[in-house]
Amino acid sequence: MNIEVREITREEAELLVRFEETHFQDVKAIEIAPAKLSRTFSAFANTAAGDVYIGIDENVVGDVKQRSWRGFPDQEAANAIFQVLEGLAPASPFWSASFLTCADFPGQVLHLSIHKTRVVTTSTEGKAYIRRGAQNIPVTSEEGMRALNFDKGIVSFEDEIINAPKDLISNSATVIEFLIEQVPTAEPETWLRSQLILLDDRPTVAGALLFADQPQAMLPKRSAVKVFRYQTIEEGVNREVLAFDPLTIEGPIYDLIEKSVTATKEIVEGIKKIGGGGLEEISFPDETLHEIVTNAILHRDYSIATDAQIRIYDDRVEVESPGTLPGHITIRNILDEQFARNPKLVRLINKFPNPPNKDVGEGLNTAFNAMRRIRLKDPEIVQKENSVVVYIRHTRLSSPAQIVMEYLDTHGTITNQVGREITGIRRDVQMKDVFVALRREGALELVEGKRGKASAWRKVKK
Repeated sequence: MNIEVREITREEAELLVRFEETHFQDVKAIEIAPAKLSRTFSAFANTAAGDVYIGIDENVVGDVKQRSWRGFPDQEAANAIFQVLEGLAPASPFWSASFLTCADFPGQVLHLSIHKTRVVTTSTEGKAYIRRGAQNIPVTSEEGMRALNFDKGIVSFEDEIINAPKDLISNSATVIEFLIEQVPTAEPETWLRSQLILLDDRPTVAGALLFADQPQAMLPKRSAVKVFRYQTIEEGVNREVLAFDPLTIEGPIYDLIEKSVTATKEIVEGIKKIGGGGLEEISFPDETLHEIVTNAILHRDYSIATDAQIRIYDDRVEVESPGTLPGHITIRNILDEQFARNPKLVRLINKFPNPPNKDVGEGLNTAFNAMRRIRLKDPEIVQKENSVVVYIRHTRLSSPAQIVMEYLDTHGTITNQVGREITGIRRDVQMKDVFVALRREGALELVEGKRGKASAWRKVKK
């Protein structure tokens, strides 16, 4: 086996040694038993992928962790680890490797990138693990394994049968209106059975979401969309800054997507933001809002009893979809790879007139490209423990310093708060650093007589 060897600098090595163990990265000493290490491999492969660095010692002195670099004396010393990796999934490689060396430290540290797998990956003891924070948690219950299978898209909750009468979808206004447009036409019950969304005279989850006039009555707390409007740019806020009571949007999924996008656009269009020319309306491309909301509703995990959420702030929109990314999809490959957690929903909604997912598999790319065309920063996708959040920020691609100077072309002074509002910077300390850097360049000066929160900056008169 030919593994790449890469030499890194002392600074890089010291950063590596100080790595915090997180949901996405772990460090181990070279003495770690390969069988025990396989639990980490299983957890990363089943959850969100991650990186493991083997060759970092960790000792606890008092309450303080102390780490040091002590790598393998040679590559052959790591052979047992590679044998374990090969045995876990011989037919589908789910890892890549390199050895790291540093002239100032002994041995070679093995860096393993563990990729998310399409199937459930078990440790050498036959148990499946998931990653939660910096821990590898064994999946020991039947319910836990079922949830993992839903999460990875091996089975889909959309195929679960609901204990409800068939008439709720076979005789609904939604299905009758839909079938009028179909060629060839068919009787509702016959067609629903042919699509396997009416089974044993009962609707499946996909059938209810698509064709029940009110799916929320059959699937409470997991089939609506909640819309919140917070009058702030701050994070971690409470109900005191809500502009109005949260909206609850309901209806069959085709209508749900359209109504959610429309409500979001209407609220966003009423927001004013300080810009170079004073108060100006903020706006996002229609394609961006449409594609991200569509994606959140179609690809969410319906086994989780939580509604999708759209949170609208003064400078951004956050769209939260219950469930982690399905199958082998990760934050890194989401724009390049495809995997449908709910394939029936994706396929059948595409049969509706003017379907919300016209460009199947290209929705997020469309959303990103639309932001780039008007020089707004790319949306940010973050995977949390039980959900995926997309942050759509109204932040220009211009540098913060350039934005500040353009603002001062039409305004006499600027404060830290205004600076954060127009640049999208979250913390006042970071904003102050921008002002200080511009002062060092001789571009800005502090306004005399203003202190604390009232401190202001102005251009230096030439």
